[in-house]
Amino acid sequence: MSKNSQPFTSRRSDIQRIFKCYASKHENLLTASALLRFLHQEQMEVSANQQTAETLIDRYEVDGTARAEKVMTFEGFLRFLESKDCCVFDQSHTVVYQDMSQPLCHYFISSSHNTYLTGDQLVGKSHLDAYVSALRKGCRCLEIDCWDGPDTEPIVYHGYTLTSKILFKDVISTVQEYAFVASPYPIILSLENHCSHRQQEVMAHYLTSILGDMLVDSSLPLDAHGELPSPDDLKYKILIKNKKLSPEPVAEAEAEPEPDAEDSGEEEDADDDEEEEVPAKKSKKKKKKKVVVAQAMSDLVIYTKSVKFISFAHSREHQQFYENTSFAEKKAKKLVKNSGAEFVRHNTRFLSRVYPAGSRTLSSNFNPQEFWNAGIQLAALNFQSLGLSMDLNNGRFQDNGGSGYTLKPHFLRSGETGFDPNAFKHNLQPVHLLLKVISAANLPSPRTGKALDPFVRVEIHGAASDCCRRQTDAVKHNGEGFDVVCLCGWVHQKAQEATI
Repeated sequence: MSKNSQPFTSRRSDIQRIFKCYASKHENLLTASALLRFLHQEQMEVSANQQTAETLIDRYEVDGTARAEKVMTFEGFLRFLESKDCCVFDQSHTVVYQDMSQPLCHYFISSSHNTYLTGDQLVGKSHLDAYVSALRKGCRCLEIDCWDGPDTEPIVYHGYTLTSKILFKDVISTVQEYAFVASPYPIILSLENHCSHRQQEVMAHYLTSILGDMLVDSSLPLDAHGELPSPDDLKYKILIKNKKLSPEPVAEAEAEPEPDAEDSGEEEDADDDEEEEVPAKKSKKKKKKKVVVAQAMSDLVIYTKSVKFISFAHSREHQQFYENTSFAEKKAKKLVKNSGAEFVRHNTRFLSRVYPAGSRTLSSNFNPQEFWNAGIQLAALNFQSLGLSMDLNNGRFQDNGGSGYTLKPHFLRSGETGFDPNAFKHNLQPVHLLLKVISAANLPSPRTGKALDPFVRVEIHGAASDCCRRQTDAVKHNGEGFDVVCLCGWVHQKAQEATI
């Protein structure tokens, strides 16, 4: 009999050994009590009880007689081990479990860049489906690049490029329909506003008429003590991130010295980092006039007013809790590297957004972890570009029920810890994480028809001193059929709280 024709269960000797450790020796069955011991000793599910074990038997046992007698056969045990109930991800985290009553700046927030694009940012297609996809994935900060369109209809596209155009009103209608499908927590619409006064008024009309009560257009009746409201305070609400008119025009002009800075704060720092910009785009950008925010649009900006970042000292003295800053990727990297601890303190009070360099013409992404290390809440990624960056983003925001908000660690919420993502604190106790890789299953067959030499790789992404990678030895010619038994893998985490 060939290997591929053998019964599937006979080839899972690794799982058979585990099963026999707990099963009745005579009947080769797992009682509810024995399954409970397995849950306690192997799965570390200390809260499991007899009822938990019996429920799992009812759910996964395929033999009716065994199910009635509250025992589990090997086939039922295998189904259980391959189910979501045995997922390495903590199942209690598949729902919102974190404190959602803290200020918005205390959370990492799932954020997208050029949300309207389905491809690259030079000739890619703009489509409403891109917003639907991002919202279904729990994204809570969407970018909308707004430009004057024909017949006084504002349009959305990547300016000065060949990307296709969609109507602003259709984008807002799409947001209204899908805003809270994946999460009830607030959405931030980050407007990159290039529109004229008249078309900004049209934008404001669409925002108020289409979003209705979802739109936050006035301060909440909260005693917030000069802090941003919480995700709980803003459930089912939509915030507008844009420049806002100052009650004192002179002061506003002093705060905005760059005449060609974009009104949303997007790419404001591009003049400091010239290579961040696409040359063709920058040369055309110099010809455009500064966009002045229309009063109707300004009135819709409540808790997310975009301002230019000058310095951390200036922010400590002058920035208000409802003001936020956007950073070009390169500028943010410099600040994290040279002023990491100050950046962490800044982000305990204010929202910060980082967006990819303009030179990323193929819509590639930066590694968001280096910015999360500094407590930056809004690491905006091109959701249409798959790869490690989006894997990290998906992993982070799979937590807390996929709500798009995850609470930052205490040392990134408190300005008193002095945490510096670049410095290893020797007084922290090391933590060793030991992983035993038992097996891998259901691997895809290679198109070449050759056998696989599979291995398992484990990586830690965190502060620089905690980043680590380990992998098992490859198992030669082990890709036929359905399963592969691997060796043990281990990783070493250096600092208890430094890995974020």
